Amino acid sequence: MNIFRLAGDMTHLASVLVLLLKIHTIKSCAGVSLKTQELYALVFSARYLDIFTHYVSLYNTLMKLIFLGSSFSIVWYIRHHKIVRRSYDRDQDTFRHYFLVLPCLLLALLIHEKFSFLEVMWTFSLYLEAVAILPQLVLLQRTRNIDNLTGQYVFLLGAYRALYILNWIYRYFTEPHYVHWITWISGLVQTLLYADFFYYYFQSWKNNEKLHLPA
Repeated sequence: MNIFRLAGDMTHLASVLVLLLKIHTIKSCAGVSLKTQELYALVFSARYLDIFTHYVSLYNTLMKLIFLGSSFSIVWYIRHHKIVRRSYDRDQDTFRHYFLVLPCLLLALLIHEKFSFLEVMWTFSLYLEAVAILPQLVLLQRTRNIDNLTGQYVFLLGAYRALYILNWIYRYFTEPHYVHWITWISGLVQTLLYADFFYYYFQSWKNNEKLHLPA
């Protein structure tokens, strides 16, 4: 554990709390992509299959439970909550997210560090997480008018991955033989997908304007 890893975890946790705050308090999921939330639920399910068989620390287990529970809760709210589901814009959230799942699974079967079920599922979760934000970004481009909480959610989600890259750089220079190409490349791809959003987010913050993305 180092400051970059801790900051990344806390930023990731903050992104989830912001989204839950919006959904639970305002009773609205406007601007939130159900497709992205379903992909994240699949990401955490594949990544944390070892939650009851491989104990690392209480912190590690709690974080796994939080991300699993929150991801499925968000999906449930958008799909089934009698008030929240009314604000879901299914006409705009049309990205065919299931087309991302099979290529990521096939890639994990071909490129992995060790051929075992848990290792392939872990690798699959890395590949899928790298592209899981795509439906959300596409939805934001279509709606263009982005509320503050949704904008903060996406920004924090991107910042979490950027902080993890700093964590990997730090560990590379401080830990012997620390090389994980699959994790690094998938994390870099994920961060690059946020580049356009980051630019317009900082522009809106600098000019004190409402966040808009170009169509």
